[in-house]
Amino acid sequence: MRLVADMHTHSIASTHAYATITEMAQEAHDLGLFAIAITDHARTMPGAPGPFYFESLAILPAYIKGVRVLHGIEANICDYNGNLDVEPQLQDNLEWVVASLHTLTIEGEATVEKCTQAYLGLAKNPNVNVIGHSGSEYFKYDYEKVIPQLAKEGKLIEINDSAFRYKKSCASNCTQIAKLCKKYKARICVNTDSHYTHTLGRGTETLKMLEDIDFPQELIVNANEETLKAYFKEKNIYY
Repeated sequence: MRLVADMHTHSIASTHAYATITEMAQEAHDLGLFAIAITDHARTMPGAPGPFYFESLAILPAYIKGVRVLHGIEANICDYNGNLDVEPQLQDNLEWVVASLHTLTIEGEATVEKCTQAYLGLAKNPNVNVIGHSGSEYFKYDYEKVIPQLAKEGKLIEINDSAFRYKKSCASNCTQIAKLCKKYKARICVNTDSHYTHTLGRGTETLKMLEDIDFPQELIVNANEETLKAYFKEKNIYY
């Protein structure tokens, strides 16, 4: 099993990332990837680019170095009702929206009950493609309650390979989430959350875990080019 796309990546526009969009596209080309999504951080993350950056992404070509580069954003879930720090009109104009909880962008204690409420609220947002790094130890939620609802609403649940590389405490959560996605036939997206080229497209640890639990490959949207293209067609995303 391998990845054909990496749908959660950052460029130097997020000031704690260290490669340009062209450098990320070149690395993706060298790896033989079909697509990547550039999902720089939304406004409430320290060091994030402003709204005009995202409004202007349309000037970029759809293909760079032969790789389909989606114009995206990693939006911050900014309250426990599941609202985002991105205006609805901007959400509509982007091709790819990853929505994530971060300690730097939300106030108040992150209880299981509050995080469950946040994800259930987020599930109703038609612009969100991916639930970002939901295996976070800090933002645990009721997996049994939320995952079936996310599946029903067509959200992709991310298994973030950085959990296995840098945040070992989250790895067991990711495994539990993957098992429930298998149980409820929820589609997932294996992403790297790369902030530089050296990890782009390399979901090695996550793929190993998925193989260990005999996870159905047809539920991994970016493990097969045809499966990913079918998802793009479903969401009216050009390819």
